[in-house]
Amino acid sequence: MTYDNNMRGVLFKNDKQGNDKRPDYRGSAVIENVDFNVSGWIKASKKDGSKFMSLSFEAKKAAPAKPKQEKVLTEDNWVDDDINF
Repeated sequence: MTYDNNMRGVLFKNDKQGNDKRPDYRGSAVIENVDFNVSGWIKASKKDGSKFMSLSFEAKKAAPAKPKQEKVLTEDNWVDDDINF
């Protein structure tokens, strides 16, 4: 049996290290087979003070592909034995 992680995620308590702007929780999720980093903040409603969690999702970025090096042909590296002059 294969386990499908699609449409699932997890959050863990985050060490804010003295920075109140850091999320209270961090984790990851898979949504429509795309990996996301998830951040969560515990907030209080301005209306009645009830607590809720605000979430932010950011797609995980794949490692950037290295640009291909193009070889520049010069007189020194040009060789073609099929051309007769």
